[in-house]
Amino acid sequence: MELSSSEDDELVEDYLDFEDDIKASDVNHQNEEATASVAGSNMVLVEQAIGNELLAADDGDAKNQVPCLGMEFESDTVARAFYNAYALRLGFGIRVARSRSERRKGVEVMVMKRFVCLKEGHHKKKVTENGTKKKRKRLSIRDGCPAMMEVVRRAPEKWVVTKLVLEHTHMVVSPERVREIQLSRLSGKDREHQDFLKEMRRRLFGEGDAQVLLEYFKRMQAENAGFFYAMQVDNRNCLTNVLWADAKARLSYNYFGDAVTFDTTYRQNKNMMPFAAFTGLNHHGQTVVFGCALMIDKTESSFAWLFETWLTAMFGRHPLSLTTDQGKVLASAVAKVFPDTRHRLCRWRVLSRCKKKLSDVYCRHPTLHDELKTCVNDSTAVETFEVYWRKILDKYNLRENSWLQILYSIRHRWVPAYLRDSFFAELSTTSRVESMNRFYRRNFVRESTLQMFIAKFDQEMDNGYEKEAQEDCASLGTQPILKTDSPMEKQAANIYTRTVFEKFQAELVEALNHYAVKIQDGSMSKYSVGKDGDAHNRFIVFFDEPEKKAYCSCCKYEVSGILCRHVLGLFLACGTILLPEHCILKRWTKKAKSGSVGHESDLEVQNYSQDSPILWYNDLLHSTMKFAERGATSSEAYKIAKDMLQKVFAQIINYEENVAEGMPHHVGKV
Repeated sequence: MELSSSEDDELVEDYLDFEDDIKASDVNHQNEEATASVAGSNMVLVEQAIGNELLAADDGDAKNQVPCLGMEFESDTVARAFYNAYALRLGFGIRVARSRSERRKGVEVMVMKRFVCLKEGHHKKKVTENGTKKKRKRLSIRDGCPAMMEVVRRAPEKWVVTKLVLEHTHMVVSPERVREIQLSRLSGKDREHQDFLKEMRRRLFGEGDAQVLLEYFKRMQAENAGFFYAMQVDNRNCLTNVLWADAKARLSYNYFGDAVTFDTTYRQNKNMMPFAAFTGLNHHGQTVVFGCALMIDKTESSFAWLFETWLTAMFGRHPLSLTTDQGKVLASAVAKVFPDTRHRLCRWRVLSRCKKKLSDVYCRHPTLHDELKTCVNDSTAVETFEVYWRKILDKYNLRENSWLQILYSIRHRWVPAYLRDSFFAELSTTSRVESMNRFYRRNFVRESTLQMFIAKFDQEMDNGYEKEAQEDCASLGTQPILKTDSPMEKQAANIYTRTVFEKFQAELVEALNHYAVKIQDGSMSKYSVGKDGDAHNRFIVFFDEPEKKAYCSCCKYEVSGILCRHVLGLFLACGTILLPEHCILKRWTKKAKSGSVGHESDLEVQNYSQDSPILWYNDLLHSTMKFAERGATSSEAYKIAKDMLQKVFAQIINYEENVAEGMPHHVGKV
């Protein structure tokens, strides 16, 4: 797996900033470590030391050498240099964790050294004079990585590798990134950026809140192994960005992760918490959250780290489309991490930003804002948009306006007429953004403490899950009012959720006022479909009658997954009385969350062995969530589900007791 540059930064900077670990674990060898540290006062010597290490890493003979048991060295210093060069090539830092000496002929002689990855072990809290544990101001980089190489003296000039672990619990980086970060550190180019991040951390976390956040994440993961979190630290081991997603969010992504919005509303208000969220729409048109982030560092590498890490949490499944705010840095990161995903800029944000950028023009021409919105939202074809846009520019003499020139140059990224070949799960143009916007403004001002922030968001997530469950019950237990005698409407009422049915019903009612004229025969017939009395707004529909497949030039189905009035009008005219199965998008139906879990089990098998308890747990967790959702739809379903769970649990207990007693164990039927 290729790492984002931000992940590289984190790992390489661990290597370049390990003075504290040396003091804690390698006190007896600090003189020996002097050339490996970049904290020396003489920059020339530091550059020379780093240069020598890079040359060692690039040496032709050493480049293909990997540590192995039984490997011999002339001295522990040579062994250290070899392992250090190997670490540089892979992109991790090392330190001496243990050493042992013996007294031979009255002289202390070193007989063993163990070199470990910088992330080996776990930070131990120091005890103060009053007996309390001292809170660490910075997050520890140690995560229990087992990678190590131990050498033992067998003769005066013979040291042998006796213990070796090559696997790491974290990802390592490329030599190119090692060089890049080293040069950046030596030149001091990142000092201004570090000062900015320091101030942002101070305003967000205060004193010690970062550790509080980490403890919260660990507690959540202990309660539910499906909870995912990741924390990015800078070259001072200070927190820069955070990502987390609970088990429910990860499961929701499996059902509704085809169209995702990366919501960074906080960027519009400097007083808001630097919070971002990956969101989407469920089958009721409600906002669902697929993951959350605190973004202190907003560089391209940090966005790339965030996207890569989020994809890992979502089992590596890329969305079909991704909607974000404007920004070259953000766009560049999206292009690198989501090369096959359709990237769209949020038009609501673009039009909202026009109020500021065109404030003087709006004052002189109060109708301009509404005309721009109409031009963007109502243009169903590229040609229509182009004509309407030029008309507005000429009407208000804005052809030289730099802001509008910029928007026009990127029109293919945010104007709907240019994006009609991609799915965005769009039921409404603004409801999703506005609902999240209100929530942010109401809760996430910077003055809120981090603990308050987490508590409020957890509550909002729980409320969202409850509303989804309530709407599930309402969709299953109520029958909407029909407006026609069409069997197709009755069919749709039984299949779609209430919210989606209302959208479909509106299109079907409009379809009754449309008529179709065949303009070309063939295996794929061509029709012109329009409303009675409106000869100017007609759309082309291609129809394969034997297969009941239709494609409309308005592209509503491609964008939203709901058939348009033009196709429905053609269906009615051609005697198609029921919706073909291939025209019903499951993610909008009452059964959107039924059936197999999808891709994630297959993806997890690639990451874990078949005998992995982690895989078993996640698989059971997903199945249990689906079980609970269906079991909570009515009192009868609840009783059945509860009874089955109790029987299965009793069966597992019986199995465990048989295993403990050494008896043959059998799994019976429930």
